[in-house]
Amino acid sequence: MNPNRLQSVLRKMADGGISQMVVSDPAAIYYLTGKWIHPGQRMLALRLSRTGRHALFVNELFSVPEELGVEKIWINDNQDGVELLAGSLDIERTVGIDKTWPARFLLRLMEVRPSHHFVNASAILDRLRMRKDAEERELMREASRLNDLALARIVALLPKRYSEKRLAQCVPEIYEELGAEGCSFEPIIAYGPNAAESHHAPDRRLLNTGDSVIIDIGCRKDSYCSDMTRTVFYQEAPEDARAVYAIVLEAQRRAIAMVRPGVRFCDIDAAARDHIAAAGYAAQFTHRTGHSIGLDVHESGDVSAANTDPVQPGMVFSIEPSVKVPGKFGIRIEDLVLVTEDGCDVLNRHDKALRIVS
Repeated sequence: MNPNRLQSVLRKMADGGISQMVVSDPAAIYYLTGKWIHPGQRMLALRLSRTGRHALFVNELFSVPEELGVEKIWINDNQDGVELLAGSLDIERTVGIDKTWPARFLLRLMEVRPSHHFVNASAILDRLRMRKDAEERELMREASRLNDLALARIVALLPKRYSEKRLAQCVPEIYEELGAEGCSFEPIIAYGPNAAESHHAPDRRLLNTGDSVIIDIGCRKDSYCSDMTRTVFYQEAPEDARAVYAIVLEAQRRAIAMVRPGVRFCDIDAAARDHIAAAGYAAQFTHRTGHSIGLDVHESGDVSAANTDPVQPGMVFSIEPSVKVPGKFGIRIEDLVLVTEDGCDVLNRHDKALRIVS
């Protein structure tokens, strides 16, 4: 296992009075071991103990030939994996549990070990993963670089007047050509009135003159995610849409300018939200300003009015204000920012000036 990350987890466990912890989230297990295991419906658990008795419980169906620096305990479909896990627990009663562990496994563990006390310990790994180390920062930069290239190729296809669905189908093909590992989420391609839907599923709609075009895409590269949104216009940009575009772009600029260590997430959200509200579009900006990202496209920590945590160096999150005018158009502009010691780096380089594609 990664020794620095493991020691950080064990220190956080000690601070929280947790002697042992069951980690089940595949991304968290990868973070510690460097190995992806996708268990489907079967049990997967990395048991960590402050005594050093760590063990990975994994089904025989999954190939894990690598030496991961942790004991591997193999289970099969004819065994009660939870009972095996229960038998390995330390005598100490408090056990940290990953929030993503399916209830069917946790309830069984509570049944087998009624004397133990189970607590949600996800915050330990969530908070560590929020701050990227030097290697992770470079991986995030590379994923965003590929995403910039991919978005430019998608925009270049707009004159073909593909349907939203067909254009979305081009995204994974482009990522493969660029050497990425695929999409970090399902691409969002939305034309005209469809762009006013927050999470529109691409359909058969074709481009019409004056449509705003929202392109929200992200790839995975070396397991790390990217995410970016640009809004362009087809053949012409109506005056009301131009005005809203300028409002959203300025809102994003103000939010990015706020990002530096010590500033609260809620204040970054307010920088974008207040500008949009002052322009009369408060009701049309209905979502948080951003989300944390890394091994998962949505990680713990967001840029919202509810998050009063301070920003810290190494954090990576999106800044993506929007205005959605139902029945007419939508505008969203999104970049990822990496918090530095005295400010932030914007990881995306794709131009944000208003663009009309003919």
